[in-house]
Amino acid sequence: MAKTKKTELKQGFTTGAAAAAAVKGALYLLLKKEKKQFVTIGFIGGGHRDIDIFSLEKSGEHTAVCTVIKDAGDDPDVTHKAEIGAVVSIKETEVSVLTLSGGKGVGRVTKPGLEIPPGHPAINSGPRQMITSVVEEMLADSGGSFAVSIEIFVPEGETLAGHTLNARLGIIGGISILGTTGVVRPMSHEAYIATIRSSLSVARACGVKRIFFTTGRRSERFAQKYFTDDPVEAFIQMGDFFKLSLESAARMGFSDIVLAVFFGKALKMADGLPHTHAAKTDLCLKTLSRWTLALTGNEAVAQNIVSANTARQAFFMLEHTAPAVIARVGSEIVRSARSFSGISVNIRAIIFDFSGRIYFDSNPSRRKT
Repeated sequence: MAKTKKTELKQGFTTGAAAAAAVKGALYLLLKKEKKQFVTIGFIGGGHRDIDIFSLEKSGEHTAVCTVIKDAGDDPDVTHKAEIGAVVSIKETEVSVLTLSGGKGVGRVTKPGLEIPPGHPAINSGPRQMITSVVEEMLADSGGSFAVSIEIFVPEGETLAGHTLNARLGIIGGISILGTTGVVRPMSHEAYIATIRSSLSVARACGVKRIFFTTGRRSERFAQKYFTDDPVEAFIQMGDFFKLSLESAARMGFSDIVLAVFFGKALKMADGLPHTHAAKTDLCLKTLSRWTLALTGNEAVAQNIVSANTARQAFFMLEHTAPAVIARVGSEIVRSARSFSGISVNIRAIIFDFSGRIYFDSNPSRRKT
């Protein structure tokens, strides 16, 4: 039998690499009078890539505007196909100097705790390094000294930002210009992981003592409904990144963590899975079946659990007839979380029913009713 060839996922480039390419295209026009169709950008971790120019024109004698289209490859990315641009102005000086700012569609930082301080455009250090390298390369090649003023812009940035967690992080008015190396690796989820860590950093800088990890907006909304005294910065959507989130929180010094989730994710956490992707459901139902048999002695119910189509269906089987089994899931969440965070961290597990009511709480005495 012939083996099926595995399709290799296509890599892309970051918003930071796109911004650097736009700067380079503009500088070619200003310094060399060349209107490039593409430019070559070197990545921080090594390697390089040709990036096509989307638009390029002069705006006055010493200013050029260049844009490129961001390509995330096969990675699911809200900024895929976004237009990223740079307005670049030059002026001859005795000593070269670079000024970088954010224009339309580039967010501005308003909260402490991020890599970029409040009041500055959300252009992270990786993109700043890539842009600086491009400017240094082009100026060295020109043989002159120039004051270079750069404004990065994203025409649809404010709209795109509505599909990110930037507002939660205190980044207002647009997207962030990101990228550690310049390369987007498919399915690496680098941007989401960075958001989790940034959210933790902002929470710490804002003086948050207790954080709430949820797996999405719905579970977060219900958690906020019950814990109204906790600030918005305390609530962090960890997605499927159970282990990474617990480890990151512990490293940042958080010692009081609440996990507020629905039963599907709860079951995967209870089973100790570091990443709670939906594909793991079948194995977790087998674990749930074993706990059901051990706690109820009912083989028929245990078998029905194994045969359930979803964790949601299993929850409805147990909701009224075997609450002790769901309580076991909650206690196992605490155990699994402590294995990732360390035993010095206080872990509290909350499981919502599918109407958003708290069905299980490992420490109900600490909740206002």
